[in-house]
Amino acid sequence: MKSSNKRGDRIQIGKIVAAHGIRGVVKVFSYAASVQCYSAEETLGLIDPDGAEKRYKVLWAKPHNNSLRLALEGVVTRDDAEALVGSTLWISRASLPALDEDTYYWVDLIGLAVHGPDDEYLGRITEIIETGANDVYVVRTPEGYPVEEILLPAIASVVIAVDIPAGRMSVVLPEGLI
Repeated sequence: MKSSNKRGDRIQIGKIVAAHGIRGVVKVFSYAASVQCYSAEETLGLIDPDGAEKRYKVLWAKPHNNSLRLALEGVVTRDDAEALVGSTLWISRASLPALDEDTYYWVDLIGLAVHGPDDEYLGRITEIIETGANDVYVVRTPEGYPVEEILLPAIASVVIAVDIPAGRMSVVLPEGLI
């Protein structure tokens, strides 16, 4: 899951960016790695640009180019769909599938404090870059540090420990990284 936005026990999984066609379908920029979050019969929370919250049942979802087409119950015209543009989509954390040990949702990693050898504070994870081989954590360093950010490969030889409740990750910096 790529989302970095938290709101209590809810996780933002996308944003409605446009209406699609004349039958109330919306175009969604999805933050989720899988379309599974948009399964038929799933109920999504929407928060419109003014902060009003609504809930909609998903009728269907289909990948489309780099986005997703989504049909929601009660959204039947283009005007209905256009009224939702700019809304964010949320799901309950409880509806997320369980993960294997030592596997984390991106939303839980963003913001972690990163500490190197001898407990040196290196900064916070601000972004995660998906690459073919492994993810890369972008760590924004504190003011006065020799570099503005550190790019850490998300591999076992670099990431020593992750403690989500403590908001902390311990790492060993690869030779020549800084």
